[in-house]
Amino acid sequence: MIIVSVILQSLLVLYYAFSGVAKIIGAKYWVDIFKQIKLPQWFRVVTGFVQLIGAILLIIGYWVGGPVAWAGILLGVTMIMACFAHIRVKDSFGKTAPALMFAVLNIILVILNADYLQHPFS
Repeated sequence: MIIVSVILQSLLVLYYAFSGVAKIIGAKYWVDIFKQIKLPQWFRVVTGFVQLIGAILLIIGYWVGGPVAWAGILLGVTMIMACFAHIRVKDSFGKTAPALMFAVLNIILVILNADYLQHPFS
C-alpha cells in the first residue's frame, strides 16, 4: 500500500504544484473558469496558494508521513468545494468531473495514510 500511496502522492504533487502556480499567476484558463463559476479573482489566488501549501505538505510527506494525510484533507475539502461551485452554476458533469476526481483521489490518499492522523510525526 505504501507504493500506491507514494505514486498517488507524486501525481497529486505534480497536479497541485502546476495548478496552484497557474492560478496565482493568472493563467487565462483559470481566470475564465473562475469567471464562469462566478467566484472573484482574488479567490482564484487564494485557491492557488492553498494548492501550493497542499503540494508542499505532500512533498514533506516523503520524509514524514503525517503531512500527507493532512494535505489530503486540505486538498480534498478544496476539491469538494470546487464541485459545489460547479453545481451552483449548473455546470455540466464534464466540467465538474475533474474536481470530483481529484476529491476522490485525495480521499483515497487520506484513507491510505489515516494512521498518521493520530500520530502526525511518526
